[in-house]
Amino acid sequence: MTGQVVFRDPPGGRKAVAVWSIGVAVYFVAVIFRTSLGVAGLEAADRFHVGASALSAFSLLQLLVYAGMQIPVGLLVDRLGTKKVLTLGAVLFTAGQIGFALSPSYGMALAARALLGCGDAMTFISVLRLGTRWFPARRGPLMAQLAGLVGMAGNLVSTLVLAPVLHGVGWIPAFAGSAVAGLIVLVPLVLFLRDHPEGYEPPPAPPGGGGFVRRQIRDSWREPGTRLGLWVHFTTQFPAMVFLLLWGMPFLVEDQGLARTTAAGLLTLVVASHMGFGLVYGQLIGRRQAARIPLALGTVALTAVLWASVLACSGAHAPMWLLVTLCVVLGTCGPASMIGFDFARPANPAERQGTASGITNMGGFLASMTTLLAMGLLLDATGDNYRIAFSSVFAVELLGLTQILRLRPQALQVERTRLQAAPARHPSDSPSPAPA
Repeated sequence: MTGQVVFRDPPGGRKAVAVWSIGVAVYFVAVIFRTSLGVAGLEAADRFHVGASALSAFSLLQLLVYAGMQIPVGLLVDRLGTKKVLTLGAVLFTAGQIGFALSPSYGMALAARALLGCGDAMTFISVLRLGTRWFPARRGPLMAQLAGLVGMAGNLVSTLVLAPVLHGVGWIPAFAGSAVAGLIVLVPLVLFLRDHPEGYEPPPAPPGGGGFVRRQIRDSWREPGTRLGLWVHFTTQFPAMVFLLLWGMPFLVEDQGLARTTAAGLLTLVVASHMGFGLVYGQLIGRRQAARIPLALGTVALTAVLWASVLACSGAHAPMWLLVTLCVVLGTCGPASMIGFDFARPANPAERQGTASGITNMGGFLASMTTLLAMGLLLDATGDNYRIAFSSVFAVELLGLTQILRLRPQALQVERTRLQAAPARHPSDSPSPAPA
């Protein structure tokens, strides 16, 4: 086990909010680009003449690149700092969005989505790092939830703005035009973003090379809090992600018989619910750390119940009130996934926060990739039977739940022991969070 996690808190304040807002704006645009395919799935199938499995490959490849980049990005953030990594990410995801707009073939479009996923992967870990560098530790859960909330606002833009623009002006103008947002956020990022407040420089990074990489990953992974954080993220995030990222619109239109406008409204409801519950979860966890596990497990259970209720309407369309309830509950998945970072954060020292966050952030995207692939294969194998395909969600949730229950006692015991052994803190430091 590593040593104590004790460091002097940054002050926060207006300047912290301004700098953090620049980073969050970059993440906001990245989410717009990431989720743009979710409102264009049917158009993409027509444009590139592909079926369900090939269509799911767009999101699968994008998420594969995203998940695979999380540990390297965490290491880069720990080594190079937030500004350099975030700038590179903005350049890459903007180039990917432009490439996707102009791609004349399925293969080139796949490559463009992979490039977009690479840039997107560099944003959220960087924003989390900004939060820990600019705000007191007691604000950590709230800042993380706020970052997730802003990201969901990007999803809202995809649904409310990009979807009608796509139907109105066509594929190339809609996607190429949206890429301008990436160029806009680059300007304040390059000119004004700073990695940390003056006087709160992090400890010097140890010598680089393979030894540094192995040590960062090994020490982060040894912490039970990091592993528990990964599995909480894995189990809670993916149901909403697969619904919003690709399969929600086809399911609501083709299986449930809804008009596109009605289906878009339900996708918007998921996003709005996420934004509302994000504030609630952040406040609850910031005030009472013991709420972490109950909130995570309660979210998983409620999601499973509503998902099963919709699928149980065999041979008939689910009633609208049930679909609305499902979408509201799916909105809790994103805020619940942020709880994973609230286990990884106190388990690791400041110089390892990027690596630990990267490991944690892999969880939900690995689960989403697995489920997206399973749904696409099952849809093709069953002749577009959405009820069978969507049942794959339960198997992934069960895997995650077993790991959470296995790791929870050890992670919380280590956290209690560390807090009891911690020396008195500097008066300007925030109090340590109470153990769950």
